[in-house]
Amino acid sequence: MRTLLREWLATWRASFTDAGMVLLLVLAPLLYGFFYPWPYSTEVAQRVPVAVVDLDHSGLSRQITRFAQASPRLQVQRLASEAEARQALWDGRIVGYAVLPRDLKRDVLRGRQAVVPVAANGSYLLLNKTVLYGFAEAVGTVSAGIELRQLGARGVPPEIANALRDPVPLQAVAQFNPTEGYGSSLVPAVAMLILQQTLLMAAGMLIGTWAEAETAGSNGGEPVSESQKPSAPGNTEPHAVSTSPAGWAGRVIALAIPNALLGAFYFGWLFQWQGYGHGGNVPASVLLIALFSLACSALGCLLGLLLRNRERAMQLLLFGALPLFFLSGHPWPVSALPELLQVLRWLSPSTPAIEASIRLNQMGASLHDVAPHLLALLGLGSAGFALLAWMGRRGKAAAR
Repeated sequence: MRTLLREWLATWRASFTDAGMVLLLVLAPLLYGFFYPWPYSTEVAQRVPVAVVDLDHSGLSRQITRFAQASPRLQVQRLASEAEARQALWDGRIVGYAVLPRDLKRDVLRGRQAVVPVAANGSYLLLNKTVLYGFAEAVGTVSAGIELRQLGARGVPPEIANALRDPVPLQAVAQFNPTEGYGSSLVPAVAMLILQQTLLMAAGMLIGTWAEAETAGSNGGEPVSESQKPSAPGNTEPHAVSTSPAGWAGRVIALAIPNALLGAFYFGWLFQWQGYGHGGNVPASVLLIALFSLACSALGCLLGLLLRNRERAMQLLLFGALPLFFLSGHPWPVSALPELLQVLRWLSPSTPAIEASIRLNQMGASLHDVAPHLLALLGLGSAGFALLAWMGRRGKAAAR
């Protein structure tokens, strides 16, 4: 116990006397937590700039234009020709346009099929979807009104006309994200990646610094600066990187505590303030954050011990941040990943943590529902700690 407390204090002191560690452990997660969700505050893309090219100039074409202007998805401007609309799309002044062709009303009155072409910038998938949905709603609403009026003119009662027009209605409900908000889907998942990467970097930096200083001392090389060589209380020499299992436990716990507190801050208050899913199952969420922080801390310490270099740990983790994001299953479905990547993604604590977090905070899952994910985090943390203990003992034996 004395060794655990001594290493806990040494790690805590080193973490908060190193500017880089303070930035990674505290300041970066706080800044990310406030500013990363900001762009997604509207949840869905609204008032997307589009154009309508009215070549018919009829009452029907003006009605379609009015319905498009009434859509919260679209911000409509009128352009005189399709060539002008294409140029505006190319210049980025609009992201899509609809062409109301000549003789649109005449074709409808004669019972001919009339087509309204819609073009959108497919380079931006979210905007493309918004444009297509917005115009589809406007044209669909007008088309439905025309069909009902035609049925009414034939003497069909309104209730029967509605049934004939839509005999099998579809009732779509987005479970666990009723607004289909982009932020509600993305932000809670990315929060786990933020917590993971900042803690992995901080732990890797600290242990890498100690290992680098120890290596330099044993080789008679130039020592690194004191700011890069945190020391134990009352000791001016570089802190020994090799220690007992109890010592590693103290280090892992010390590094995990700030991360766990930030996780509780994210899901306990910040997401509530920002309007995202949070706190569906508080006790299970607390356990999730604790196991997640301990697993990340153990693996970060292991990484620093293996690389034995402060900068190298940072470089590797910066390089791995984007691949981990793509493997999380949010920017791209997990089922569409190659089978090997579907397995390898479980080596990252963020994978079970994200899936458990979504279930707890948005789906109202119970502790039993997320038990497999918690066990996965426990397994990753235990494996990392076991390797740390083994390498620590081997290092101490080599030092003798």
